[in-house]
Amino acid sequence: MTTAQRPTLEAVAARAGVSRATVSRVVNGSTTVAEPIREAVTRAVAELGYVPNLAARSLVTQRTDSIALVMPEAATRVFSDDQVFPGIIRGVSQELEAADKQLVLMLAGSPAGHQRVERYTTGRHVDGVLFASLHGADPLPGTLARLGIPVVVSGRPLGDVPVPYVDVDHVAGVTAAVRHMIDSGRRRIATIAGPQDMVAGIERLSGYRSTVADAGLPELIAIGDFTRESGSAAMRHLLTEHPDLDGVFAASDLMAHAALRTLREAGRRVPEDVAVVGFDDIETAAYTEPPLTTVRQPIVELGRRMTRQLLRLAAGETIEQAVMLPTELIRRASA
Repeated sequence: MTTAQRPTLEAVAARAGVSRATVSRVVNGSTTVAEPIREAVTRAVAELGYVPNLAARSLVTQRTDSIALVMPEAATRVFSDDQVFPGIIRGVSQELEAADKQLVLMLAGSPAGHQRVERYTTGRHVDGVLFASLHGADPLPGTLARLGIPVVVSGRPLGDVPVPYVDVDHVAGVTAAVRHMIDSGRRRIATIAGPQDMVAGIERLSGYRSTVADAGLPELIAIGDFTRESGSAAMRHLLTEHPDLDGVFAASDLMAHAALRTLREAGRRVPEDVAVVGFDDIETAAYTEPPLTTVRQPIVELGRRMTRQLLRLAAGETIEQAVMLPTELIRRASA
């Protein structure tokens, strides 16, 4: 049995009746070839099943048709039950698949990982870089942008980093959540805030503070890191320091889940004794006991919008510096 030979550039040229160089220009995206000839080459490529050499194409076009999605988190966070990360990946993947681009997922949760990402992206192995979950004033997005590499980040960058970003309206979401508890008569509303080196943690705490201040209520604050473990520890701390609290806004649903369990273990009824509201509206929020009132953020759409912005930027288009997506309070039985 003989193995069928892979179609060559020469075979395509013969079928289309043009030179090998003309075929190379067409398959590499050159705009200098007349339309009738381009159509003849495209038809020959389809008839023969010719597959272009991607390495050679990259040398000619200076494009890799790949986009990096950088997660400055440990693998245990990215692949945990926190649905924010899978949601972003799903949105990014959907847009890249539609654009016939490849996704390169890179984790930068350690100094070594961060350095590896920097080497890879500055080496022009991808056509653009998406950043999710930035911590602190990370200089890498700005460094890449100054090198002319298209960059879009998830969440407003901290510090003076002039790169485009897509974010959700954290403050409006938190304001609606805390206001909902105030309107139901709660007067000792605490918060389990997120990490203060991330814009989501900072802005959700800011929204809580401004809302309780406007209502003339005290600030009752504990800090977590968006994980269940930190939510449990923060809830225990709040119960010790403020045993008369009657409401809790947790800056993530995972922390809210843990708060529900800790309150139940402490003999507090939800919502009769303490109202609880989370943020994210992850899938399991509707199945807690009681079902969790939470702020829905369009996380898959955030991933899609980031990607669309990056692809436009990589194509040389002018894009908005900031895109803000709306949030929505989802009322359930916990508050």
